[in-house]
Amino acid sequence: MFVTISKSFMESSIRTVGVAGAGTMGQGIALASSLAGYKVSLFDVNQEALISAIASIGSGLEQSVQKGRLSAEAAKNALSRIHRVDHVTRLKADLIIEAVIENLEIKQKLFAELEAVNSATSIFTSNTSSISISKIAAHLKSPGRFAGLHFFNPAHIMKLVEVISGQQTDARIASELKAFVKSLGKVAVEAKDSPGFIVNRVARHYYVESLKLIEDGVASHEKIDQLMKATGFKMGPFELMDLIGIDVNYAVTESVYEGFNKAHKFMPSNVQLNKIKRGELGKKTGQGFYSYAK
Repeated sequence: MFVTISKSFMESSIRTVGVAGAGTMGQGIALASSLAGYKVSLFDVNQEALISAIASIGSGLEQSVQKGRLSAEAAKNALSRIHRVDHVTRLKADLIIEAVIENLEIKQKLFAELEAVNSATSIFTSNTSSISISKIAAHLKSPGRFAGLHFFNPAHIMKLVEVISGQQTDARIASELKAFVKSLGKVAVEAKDSPGFIVNRVARHYYVESLKLIEDGVASHEKIDQLMKATGFKMGPFELMDLIGIDVNYAVTESVYEGFNKAHKFMPSNVQLNKIKRGELGKKTGQGFYSYAK
């Protein structure tokens, strides 16, 4: 896939993108934005993680070149458009996309700091999987410029992006974000602020019911994955949990569970909780429901 700057990019007021959080999702969002021609600033409180993230993005681009998916020049240009930012006060852009830990207080604090140093026209968004957009924006001076922009892993490949409007999100901001998503070569789906939004609310039972099956001793996780793939799913629920991160998946389920007043059908599983306590978080730790070579 070779990079072309779309018409929607040329017409958009967004020229620069700031990404807060250099984890898997932050890296993917930064890469997707860079490949579309945007100048990207990538920030993380952990400097080692930030350096590692840039190296990982470069490695991924090199692999794309080797596989013939990207020209060497396009890969070089994409990497050159991503810059490290070592302090939150230096993260300034037309569009800020937050991809940090799923914790309401941490997100609120981060956005308060970002709003204080950014332009009055900057747009602020969260990549949260399930936390209320309205709650994150509650203490901002301009909540109308805040929305959800939910990418899916891997963010530079997956086409769907949920554009979530909070209670005070300006309709013009939502339209601007839809145009931005289109400029990345992705499909924007509008959603209202609701626990889990659309995809994670529907998908919750792919995980929750599968976990209940192994809790009840009905079948092994290997057998469930095998059967689900045989019916047409690209990945079984346990393979997918390992890819996403068992801790991340559990946090989303917990958030949806709380958001729906602890409805039993969304109850988090102790199977996941026990794995988190043992540090078995999936591919990123080398052990989850399956074992992975380092």
